[in-house]
Amino acid sequence: MIATSFSTERLTLLPLRVEYADAMAEVLADPGLYTFTGDEPPTAAALAERYRRQVAGPGRPGETWLNWVISITQYDVLAGYVQATVIGDEAEIAWVLGTAWQGQGMAKEAAVGLVGWLEAHGAQRIIAHVHPGHAASAAVAAAAGLRETDEVNDGENQWVR
Repeated sequence: MIATSFSTERLTLLPLRVEYADAMAEVLADPGLYTFTGDEPPTAAALAERYRRQVAGPGRPGETWLNWVISITQYDVLAGYVQATVIGDEAEIAWVLGTAWQGQGMAKEAAVGLVGWLEAHGAQRIIAHVHPGHAASAAVAAAAGLRETDEVNDGENQWVR
């Protein structure tokens, strides 16, 4: 499975490239994005190094990393990312949308598009982990057709489709 570009009504999801690091560092610069993860905004250099590793992949047989940046088609501007780690027919997904674009349904649209893309490419089970206090991410997971389970991993609730 290889990440390919795909579009939703308002978004174009582009396979990750190291060249996106500078623009994405700006998108990810708001410390508020890290309230539930405890991380801090990455520098462009740190993001470029992360992207190099992500593009290279895990190097483990049977595991694939799929990463896309979210571009708002109308404005041709990057707004966040979605990603999936695929092992067999199971995909674990995550999403982040820059604060400038939140509250407009774009994270939901990107996640729904991601789930559809993954299912079209053979994923049978899709998992996400959401911090129990993060209502917006829980709404994104639900919109993408995932349901909350009783399982908790590293303090985050598991959602499954």
